[in-house]
Amino acid sequence: MSESTFEITAIRYGHHDRNAAANFIGGDEHDGPMPLDYYVWAIQRPGKTYLLDTGFDAAMGKQRNRQIVRPIEAGLAAIGLAPGDISDIIISHMHFDHAGNRDMFPHATYHVQDAEMEFCTGRCMCHPFMNHSFDPKDVQAMVGRVYAGKVAFHDGDEEIEPGLTVHHIGGHTRGLQVVRVKTQRGWVVLGSDAAHFYANFEQYRPFPVVESVADMMAGYDRMRDLASSIRHIVPGHDPLVTDYYPKARDGIADIVRLDLEPVAY
Repeated sequence: MSESTFEITAIRYGHHDRNAAANFIGGDEHDGPMPLDYYVWAIQRPGKTYLLDTGFDAAMGKQRNRQIVRPIEAGLAAIGLAPGDISDIIISHMHFDHAGNRDMFPHATYHVQDAEMEFCTGRCMCHPFMNHSFDPKDVQAMVGRVYAGKVAFHDGDEEIEPGLTVHHIGGHTRGLQVVRVKTQRGWVVLGSDAAHFYANFEQYRPFPVVESVADMMAGYDRMRDLASSIRHIVPGHDPLVTDYYPKARDGIADIVRLDLEPVAY
Protein backbone atom coordinates (compact mmCIF):
# COMPACT_ATOMS: atom_id res chain seq x y z
CA MET A 1 0.00 0.00 0.00
CA SER A 2 1.34 3.44 -0.88
CA GLU A 3 1.72 6.12 1.77
CA SER A 4 -1.22 8.45 2.25
CA THR A 5 -0.72 12.20 2.07
CA PHE A 6 -2.38 14.19 4.84
CA GLU A 7 -3.42 17.74 5.53
CA ILE A 8 -2.51 19.11 8.97
CA THR A 9 -4.28 21.98 10.68
CA ALA A 10 -3.00 23.57 13.89
CA ILE A 11 -5.89 24.97 15.93
CA ARG A 12 -4.94 27.46 18.63
CA TYR A 13 -7.26 27.21 21.61
CA GLY A 14 -5.44 28.72 24.60
CA HIS A 15 -2.83 31.22 25.80
CA HIS A 16 -0.68 31.85 28.86
CA ASP A 17 1.49 34.92 29.49
CA ARG A 18 4.90 34.24 30.97
CA ASN A 19 8.52 35.32 30.60
CA ALA A 20 11.35 33.57 28.80
CA ALA A 21 13.11 32.61 32.04
CA ALA A 22 10.28 30.13 32.70
CA ASN A 23 10.86 28.35 29.39
CA PHE A 24 14.49 27.20 29.70
CA ILE A 25 16.47 25.27 32.27
CA GLY A 26 18.76 27.87 33.80
CA GLY A 27 16.48 30.73 32.83
CA ASP A 28 17.22 33.33 30.16
CA GLU A 29 19.67 36.20 30.52
CA HIS A 30 17.59 38.36 28.18
CA ASP A 31 14.39 37.68 30.09
CA GLY A 32 11.27 39.17 28.53
CA PRO A 33 7.78 38.15 27.46
CA MET A 34 7.64 34.67 25.92
CA PRO A 35 4.06 33.39 26.19
CA LEU A 36 2.74 29.90 25.59
CA ASP A 37 0.03 29.20 23.05
CA TYR A 38 -1.97 25.96 23.21
CA TYR A 39 -2.94 23.90 20.16
CA VAL A 40 -4.59 20.75 18.99
CA TRP A 41 -3.82 19.36 15.53
CA ALA A 42 -6.24 17.87 12.97
CA ILE A 43 -4.62 15.33 10.63
CA GLN A 44 -6.83 14.57 7.63
CA ARG A 45 -7.01 12.55 4.46
CA PRO A 46 -10.12 11.76 2.42
CA GLY A 47 -12.46 9.72 4.59
CA LYS A 48 -10.41 9.91 7.79
CA THR A 49 -9.65 12.49 10.47
CA TYR A 50 -7.25 12.06 13.36
CA LEU A 51 -6.83 14.54 16.19
CA LEU A 52 -3.55 14.99 18.03
CA ASP A 53 -4.36 15.87 21.65
CA THR A 54 -7.59 17.18 23.14
CA GLY A 55 -6.56 20.30 25.06
CA PHE A 56 -8.21 21.58 28.23
CA ASP A 57 -11.61 23.14 28.92
CA ALA A 58 -12.67 26.44 30.47
CA ALA A 59 -12.88 25.04 34.02
CA MET A 60 -9.32 23.70 33.83
CA GLY A 61 -8.14 26.95 32.27
CA LYS A 62 -9.55 28.88 35.23
CA GLN A 63 -8.02 26.42 37.69
CA ARG A 64 -4.59 26.67 36.06
CA ASN A 65 -4.74 30.38 35.20
CA ARG A 66 -4.71 29.72 31.47
CA GLN A 67 -6.83 31.62 28.96
CA ILE A 68 -9.20 29.86 26.59
CA VAL A 69 -9.18 31.80 23.31
CA ARG A 70 -11.43 29.34 21.48
CA PRO A 71 -13.11 26.18 22.80
CA ILE A 72 -11.89 23.03 21.09
CA GLU A 73 -15.27 22.33 19.50
CA ALA A 74 -15.37 25.87 18.04
CA GLY A 75 -11.89 25.41 16.57
CA LEU A 76 -12.95 22.15 14.96
CA ALA A 77 -16.12 23.76 13.63
CA ALA A 78 -14.04 26.50 12.01
CA ILE A 79 -12.49 23.89 9.72
CA GLY A 80 -15.74 22.03 9.14
CA LEU A 81 -15.39 19.30 11.75
CA ALA A 82 -17.51 18.12 14.66
CA PRO A 83 -16.22 15.97 17.54
CA GLY A 84 -18.18 13.02 16.15
CA ASP A 85 -16.20 13.17 12.90
CA ILE A 86 -13.03 12.10 14.72
CA SER A 87 -12.61 8.37 15.13
CA ASP A 88 -9.02 8.32 16.38
CA ILE A 89 -7.19 10.57 18.83
CA ILE A 90 -3.45 10.45 19.34
CA ILE A 91 -2.43 11.58 22.82
CA SER A 92 1.12 12.90 22.82
CA HIS A 93 1.23 12.67 26.62
CA MET A 94 -1.16 12.88 29.53
CA HIS A 95 -0.58 16.41 30.85
CA PHE A 96 -3.72 18.45 31.55
CA ASP A 97 -3.33 20.63 28.43
CA HIS A 98 -3.09 17.65 26.08
CA ALA A 99 -5.52 15.08 27.48
CA GLY A 100 -8.50 17.10 28.74
CA ASN A 101 -12.04 17.56 27.38
CA ARG A 102 -12.44 13.94 28.37
CA ASP A 103 -16.16 13.70 27.55
CA MET A 104 -16.03 15.35 24.13
CA PHE A 105 -15.08 12.28 22.06
CA PRO A 106 -16.86 9.31 23.69
CA HIS A 107 -16.63 7.04 20.65
CA ALA A 108 -13.03 7.71 19.61
CA THR A 109 -10.12 5.32 19.96
CA TYR A 110 -7.19 6.87 21.83
CA HIS A 111 -3.58 6.10 20.85
CA VAL A 112 -1.19 6.18 23.82
CA GLN A 113 2.31 4.92 24.53
CA ASP A 114 2.63 2.04 27.00
CA ALA A 115 5.30 4.03 28.83
CA GLU A 116 3.01 7.02 29.35
CA MET A 117 0.24 4.99 30.98
CA GLU A 118 2.78 3.28 33.20
CA PHE A 119 4.26 6.67 34.11
CA CYS A 120 1.06 8.55 34.95
CA THR A 121 -0.37 5.68 37.02
CA GLY A 122 2.86 4.61 38.72
CA ARG A 123 5.06 5.49 41.65
CA CYS A 124 6.41 8.69 40.09
CA MET A 125 3.01 10.26 40.68
CA CYS A 126 3.64 10.11 44.43
CA HIS A 127 5.86 13.21 44.00
CA PRO A 128 4.17 16.60 43.54
CA PHE A 129 6.98 17.78 41.25
CA MET A 130 6.13 14.96 38.85
CA ASN A 131 2.34 14.93 39.15
CA HIS A 132 1.49 18.63 39.15
CA SER A 133 0.96 18.82 35.35
CA PHE A 134 -1.49 15.90 35.30
CA ASP A 135 -5.20 16.05 36.08
CA PRO A 136 -6.14 12.86 37.95
CA LYS A 137 -9.60 12.87 36.34
CA ASP A 138 -8.02 12.75 32.87
CA VAL A 139 -5.87 9.80 33.94
CA GLN A 140 -8.88 8.04 35.46
CA ALA A 141 -10.84 8.61 32.24
CA MET A 142 -8.07 7.01 30.20
CA VAL A 143 -8.05 3.97 32.50
CA GLY A 144 -11.80 3.72 31.94
CA ARG A 145 -11.25 3.75 28.18
CA VAL A 146 -8.78 0.90 28.53
CA TYR A 147 -11.49 -1.22 30.15
CA ALA A 148 -13.99 -0.10 27.49
CA GLY A 149 -11.68 -1.25 24.68
CA LYS A 150 -11.10 2.29 23.41
CA VAL A 151 -7.30 2.57 23.80
CA ALA A 152 -4.73 1.46 21.23
CA PHE A 153 -1.37 1.08 22.95
CA HIS A 154 1.93 1.70 21.18
CA ASP A 155 5.36 0.52 22.24
CA GLY A 156 7.98 2.83 20.78
CA ASP A 157 7.87 3.63 17.07
CA GLU A 158 4.81 2.30 15.26
CA GLU A 159 2.80 2.93 12.10
CA ILE A 160 -0.85 3.84 12.60
CA GLU A 161 -1.41 3.76 8.85
CA PRO A 162 0.82 4.41 5.84
CA GLY A 163 2.02 8.00 6.05
CA LEU A 164 1.23 8.37 9.76
CA THR A 165 3.55 7.10 12.49
CA VAL A 166 4.13 7.67 16.20
CA HIS A 167 7.55 7.76 17.83
CA HIS A 168 8.39 7.46 21.51
CA ILE A 169 10.62 10.36 22.58
CA GLY A 170 10.21 10.73 26.34
CA GLY A 171 12.01 13.55 28.09
CA HIS A 172 9.17 15.90 29.02
CA THR A 173 7.22 12.88 30.30
CA ARG A 174 8.41 9.29 30.25
CA GLY A 175 6.02 8.22 27.50
CA LEU A 176 5.75 11.33 25.33
CA GLN A 177 5.35 10.55 21.62
CA VAL A 178 5.68 12.71 18.52
CA VAL A 179 3.74 12.21 15.30
CA ARG A 180 5.33 11.98 11.84
CA VAL A 181 2.98 12.83 8.97
CA LYS A 182 3.47 12.51 5.22
CA THR A 183 2.31 15.71 3.53
CA GLN A 184 2.56 17.34 0.13
CA ARG A 185 5.68 19.19 1.34
CA GLY A 186 7.34 16.16 2.89
CA TRP A 187 7.52 14.55 6.32
CA VAL A 188 6.25 16.88 9.03
CA VAL A 189 6.95 16.10 12.69
CA LEU A 190 4.37 17.36 15.18
CA GLY A 191 6.60 17.66 18.21
CA SER A 192 4.03 18.52 20.84
CA ASP A 193 6.01 18.95 24.06
CA ALA A 194 9.17 17.29 22.80
CA ALA A 195 9.87 21.00 22.20
CA HIS A 196 7.57 23.73 23.45
CA PHE A 197 9.29 26.43 21.35
CA TYR A 198 11.46 26.60 18.27
CA ALA A 199 14.24 27.88 20.53
CA ASN A 200 14.19 24.67 22.58
CA PHE A 201 15.19 22.37 19.70
CA GLU A 202 17.00 24.88 17.48
CA GLN A 203 19.30 26.05 20.28
CA TYR A 204 19.34 22.84 22.37
CA ARG A 205 17.96 24.68 25.41
CA PRO A 206 15.66 22.27 27.27
CA PHE A 207 12.32 23.18 28.80
CA PRO A 208 12.25 22.98 32.63
CA VAL A 209 9.23 20.66 33.02
CA VAL A 210 11.09 17.43 32.39
CA GLU A 211 11.34 13.81 33.47
CA SER A 212 14.70 13.18 31.74
CA VAL A 213 16.89 15.98 30.42
CA ALA A 214 19.01 13.46 28.54
CA ASP A 215 15.98 12.05 26.72
CA MET A 216 14.67 15.54 25.98
CA MET A 217 17.98 16.55 24.38
CA ALA A 218 18.15 13.30 22.41
CA GLY A 219 14.61 14.00 21.24
CA TYR A 220 15.76 17.15 19.47
CA ASP A 221 18.07 15.02 17.33
CA ARG A 222 15.42 12.35 16.85
CA MET A 223 12.95 14.89 15.46
CA ARG A 224 15.60 16.11 13.01
CA ASP A 225 16.08 12.53 11.83
CA LEU A 226 12.35 11.99 11.36
CA ALA A 227 11.50 15.26 9.59
CA SER A 228 12.30 16.15 5.98
CA SER A 229 14.19 19.19 7.32
CA ILE A 230 14.37 21.31 10.44
CA ARG A 231 11.66 23.49 8.81
CA HIS A 232 9.35 20.47 8.99
CA ILE A 233 9.44 20.28 12.82
CA VAL A 234 6.52 21.98 14.58
CA PRO A 235 6.85 22.72 18.32
CA GLY A 236 3.90 22.35 20.65
CA HIS A 237 3.38 25.79 22.21
CA ASP A 238 5.17 28.46 20.18
CA PRO A 239 3.08 31.51 19.12
CA LEU A 240 5.39 31.77 16.10
CA VAL A 241 3.60 28.79 14.52
CA THR A 242 0.66 31.00 13.55
CA ASP A 243 3.06 33.58 12.09
CA TYR A 244 5.02 31.03 10.08
CA TYR A 245 2.20 29.09 8.40
CA PRO A 246 -0.65 30.07 6.05
CA LYS A 247 -4.17 30.53 7.37
CA ALA A 248 -6.51 27.57 7.03
CA ARG A 249 -9.51 29.90 6.72
CA ASP A 250 -9.73 33.52 5.59
CA GLY A 251 -10.24 35.86 8.49
CA ILE A 252 -8.92 33.44 11.15
CA ALA A 253 -5.30 34.19 11.94
CA ASP A 254 -4.60 31.45 14.47
CA ILE A 255 -5.79 28.33 12.66
CA VAL A 256 -3.07 27.41 10.17
CA ARG A 257 -2.10 24.72 7.65
CA LEU A 258 1.13 22.90 8.48
CA ASP A 259 1.13 20.72 5.35
CA LEU A 260 1.67 23.85 3.24
CA GLU A 261 4.98 25.66 2.89
CA PRO A 262 5.66 28.25 5.61
CA VAL A 263 5.09 31.87 4.67
CA ALA A 264 7.92 32.87 7.02
CA TYR A 265 10.66 30.95 8.97
